[in-house]
Amino acid sequence: MILTCPTCRTRYQADSAHFHSPGRNVRCAKCGETWFQAAPEAEGQTEPEPVIAPPALEPSAAAADFGESAASESSPLNFGAGEAADEAPMRRLQRAERSWAVRLAQGAGWVVLFVLIGAIGWSIVQYRLTIASLWPQSASFYAMIGMPVNVRGIALTNIAYRQEYQDGQPVLSVTGKVVNVSNKEQPVPEIRVVLLDDAKHELYQWTFDAGIPTLKPGGEGAFVTRLSSPPAEARNLDVRFAEAGDKR
Repeated sequence: MILTCPTCRTRYQADSAHFHSPGRNVRCAKCGETWFQAAPEAEGQTEPEPVIAPPALEPSAAAADFGESAASESSPLNFGAGEAADEAPMRRLQRAERSWAVRLAQGAGWVVLFVLIGAIGWSIVQYRLTIASLWPQSASFYAMIGMPVNVRGIALTNIAYRQEYQDGQPVLSVTGKVVNVSNKEQPVPEIRVVLLDDAKHELYQWTFDAGIPTLKPGGEGAFVTRLSSPPAEARNLDVRFAEAGDKR
């Protein structure tokens, strides 16, 4: 028997033995339309409607249409109740929901990643002094990115010098401030002054106690040191905190 989809008019060859009175639901394999197909009448009363062959087309078009038609004619009909006909739309809906869930999860993952990277970057900058104190090698990294870190926690600022005369003798006076740039109380080490010539060769150096035992966070203290009869060739000076291996 010949079945025709009422929606897309696709026609199917079906075995009438599958249709018992009064009939059953069938579904179009092409468009998914479901309809009730009545059982065929007894043989001999009605002749089946002949299948009219489609008109000839151009070779390329005919081949494409034939392939599509053959797929439609050979596609099996789905027999059963309306619930079975709704399975395909339900599967499509479930796939769409899963797809949205996957996209949402991926988007959330990227957001979490960006927030995590931002938090790490902020922490590296905000706590650079603590990081450099625990890992001194990181100080070179901070210096490279233009954010030098004072690992010692105290700094020398406002360095100035002038030459005076006392009792007819030249005296070099060096002044400045010691500042605690950390968040805890720091001891103040000795300060070292080095005199250099034009070629940056060391001419003379001395170390002195600034007279400031410790500084509280944010605290500062002034210092002054003097040298009588400094070398006449001295053109530059270097003032820094004394290290353990410095000569005295």
